[in-house]
Formats: sequence, structure tokens, C-alpha cells
Amino acid sequence: MTPPYEELLSLIDDRSAALREAVAAAPDRDARVPGCPDWTLTDLAAHLGAVHRFWAGAVTMADPTGPPGDAEVGDQLPHGDLVAWSAESARLLLSALRAARPDTPVWAWWAASGTPLTAAAVARHQVQEAAVHAFDAQETIGKPEPLPAAVAVDGVAEFLSVGLASSGEWPHRPARIAFAVIGGPVFTVDLSPAGVRLDPAAGGDPVATVHGSASDLVLALYGRVPFDNLRVDGDRGVLTELQSFVDND
Repeated sequence: MTPPYEELLSLIDDRSAALREAVAAAPDRDARVPGCPDWTLTDLAAHLGAVHRFWAGAVTMADPTGPPGDAEVGDQLPHGDLVAWSAESARLLLSALRAARPDTPVWAWWAASGTPLTAAAVARHQVQEAAVHAFDAQETIGKPEPLPAAVAVDGVAEFLSVGLASSGEWPHRPARIAFAVIGGPVFTVDLSPAGVRLDPAAGGDPVATVHGSASDLVLALYGRVPFDNLRVDGDRGVLTELQSFVDND
């Protein structure tokens, strides 16, 4: 179940702060990020700050029919102290979201998924953006922590219904996959030439069921940990196809 709007904003704040704490503690900000090997830790912090500023601009646009431009987003390049700049970026995003209603229309890239184009949907996605990148930063300094439960359980559904469902036609044989949170819900997704559908109608068993903590499932879906680290019942090959599909998107 998606957390309430105010809780989403609190989670963005918390996970953004977790990334800054890792950056501040890093002995070398030029260290490579395992989950994003083309980036240094500095690059990672710059990316999340730019994302915060982009969506702050999107939320405050008077006309939500297109993406924000330079006038709405402003300068997205870090300047001055990196940690302080990152904190200001998060503040801009949270201020924009707090000034909006949850149902405020907002342009977003996931229109094809059928997910609402609203401030609440932006906040929900930004929780995952901040959480996964906080994990990246923690892993870079050798202190990775599981995603908080409130983030991770909704993160499985958010990834499947927003990110994956915006990826277009499934290019492989149709497949049904279940993601079973240990001690929690099961999320089932159908992959077909018609696209991706979360919680499909009953009518067939999954070809693969992946079992893990909510945190491990989210991190596997985002390519931070291999599916081989999780228990898989059924066809592992479809998970290789899924990872390739996500990587090529």
C-alpha cells in the first residue's frame, strides 16, 4: 500500500539525508559507485540533486502538458559545498511538493504506464529514486543498509507499475512473474506484447516466483543485487530476460 502523501515527503527527506551522510563520511568522493560504475560518488550526489531540482520545477509549472525547461528547473550543476548543495536541492523539491496538493497535475515520463500524472505520483517515485541512490552511496563507502520497510514494500509495486510498465512491448515470450515479499504481499506481473500489467486477472501460474525481503527485491529489480542472490522457484531464464529488458530501456 502506498504511504500517505506526507509520509512520502518524510521518506524523501530521510533517504536524501542518508545519501548526504554517506557522501560526508566518504574518505574519497572520487570512488566509483558499484551500482552505477560510470559514476563517482560526487557524480551520484550531483545526479540526485539535479533530479530533485528537475522535479521541483515540474511540480511548480503552471502548464503541466510538457517537461520543465531551463526557466523552471534553473541551474542543475553543483556549486560550493556538495553536501550543502545536495541539501538545498532536496529542500527545493520538498517545498514544491508541500505547496502542491497530492492531486495537482504534473507532467511525468510515465504516462504510458497509466499511473496518474500527479504530485503524489512524483513524490512516490522520488522516494524510490532517493532510496536506491542512498543505498548506492552507502555501498560505495562499504556500509550498505537495507532499504527501510516503508520504502521497500511500496518500491516493488512502484517499479513494476511505473518503471516497468512504461517500458513498452515485452519482446520475449509472454510470461507471468511473481515477486513474493517474505512475510508480506506477493506482486504478480504479466509481460506480453501488449506491455506490462501488474496484478493481472487470475488465469495461470507464474513461470517464476522470486522470494526475498522487500529491500532485496527492489534492489534486484534496479540491478543492484543479482537475482541469483534470491530464492527463485521456476524459470530463472525469464529473469535474465527481464533484467535485459530493464537495462535496455
